[in-house]
Amino acid sequence: MNPWWSGEKFVAPEVMKRWAFEPLLRSLHGELSPATVLRGPRQVGKTTLQNQLIAHLLDEGMAPKRILRVQFDELPALKKLGSPLIEITEWYAQNILGKTLNQAVLDGERPYVFLDEVQNLPDWAPQLKHLVDIGRVRALVTGSSALRIEAGRDSLAGRIFTIDVGPLLLREIAALHGFGHVPPHLPFNGLSPLKEKAFWQDLRAHGEKHAELRHRAFAAFSERGGYPKAQASDDEPWERVADFLVETVVKRAIQHDLRLGPRGKKRDENLLEEVFRLACRYAGQSPKQATYVEELNRGLHANIGWQRVLAYLKFLDGSLLLRLIEPAELRLKKRKGPAKVCLCDPALRRAWLQEEIPLDPARLAQVPEQADLAGHLAESVAGYFFASITGLDVAWFPEMAAEPEVDFVLTVGDQRIPVEIKYRRRIKPSDTLGLRAFIEKSVYRAPFGVLITQFEEPGSDDPRIVSMPLSTLLMLR
Repeated sequence: MNPWWSGEKFVAPEVMKRWAFEPLLRSLHGELSPATVLRGPRQVGKTTLQNQLIAHLLDEGMAPKRILRVQFDELPALKKLGSPLIEITEWYAQNILGKTLNQAVLDGERPYVFLDEVQNLPDWAPQLKHLVDIGRVRALVTGSSALRIEAGRDSLAGRIFTIDVGPLLLREIAALHGFGHVPPHLPFNGLSPLKEKAFWQDLRAHGEKHAELRHRAFAAFSERGGYPKAQASDDEPWERVADFLVETVVKRAIQHDLRLGPRGKKRDENLLEEVFRLACRYAGQSPKQATYVEELNRGLHANIGWQRVLAYLKFLDGSLLLRLIEPAELRLKKRKGPAKVCLCDPALRRAWLQEEIPLDPARLAQVPEQADLAGHLAESVAGYFFASITGLDVAWFPEMAAEPEVDFVLTVGDQRIPVEIKYRRRIKPSDTLGLRAFIEKSVYRAPFGVLITQFEEPGSDDPRIVSMPLSTLLMLR
């Protein structure tokens, strides 16, 4: 795992560097937190990013012995050690550094420790706390389970900085295929611009400026989703790509990640698969409790209660395969309603259900009977996209009494931005009723709203509403 120790040249994979590369590098060199956590579903490129960072440090001239990398999902025997992180780093200090970790820091040779899928170890967080507090190392931890990463957050309070990485962004798909380079419209870790209507108007202009690139990248996204392997293998037939996604992403999470540990072994694999199937079926929607329970019991010929279904939905949310968007809490009251299900990538739905629902307007026009499902899928894409922006609070606003539903409500500081998804060929005045009603209630502190459509034509003549295509929204980051 560490060929540079023996003088071998380490060559990182010949692929583009994802957006998270620069923030991760800054965090590794920064002084705010000694440990950085990179979270994301399987197969989005976390290990590749780790290898690219190691190659970069070596190319900068860092002494090879200062870098330790351990991939824990490839060496199950390591889990048999009492304190694997402590024991491995003690061996590393003695045999590679030739001095204690602390002495290496005093000598200006601070070690950099890269731990891949470390959350699979029990008690990983207290051990990492020991390494950064006593050993004073810099650490990068990757994991595909938000649940187990979050479980270690208390032990590491004040010591970690978390970055979430999902499937490819639209501009990354464009770069991967050589369509061109587009800078992000929203800077990393800078949410305050979202509070300005002018920012969203500029985003619309940003999309118009790069219209040709955007359309080509969005067509590729509609065809194969955002997983790097799926996009990089565009010469492979979809059936093989679908098998890859099912085996290495969905089944790996369901059969392995969600069933680790004594409690995990008690989880029903068949039920997990069926819950995920329903999540795919209802992507972009908020099914009621009865819907889940009735369909699962009918399909499995069982008697499964809602609390168990909810627990399994939360397990899937923790695997980052989907995000559960909860109803908004406004005026100190949580609005009643089920969570909205947003999949991390529409290609997972296509692979798991073996059903293609195109998002590309040109392709969708050929199958108009799928327009309603495409609308739900567009909502799912937008919801996961919003939820993956670090620090952004995302909820949805269920219909209640005289207040219409709003698909998403973004909260930045004390301001809210209502977002409505109307993914159809023609927008009617009634389609913006929810946005206008939300904006007009001053207590909600929403001076403007955003309407996400299928085409570039303005969806409303209301000056308080900024409209743009879904493909332009996906160029936000």
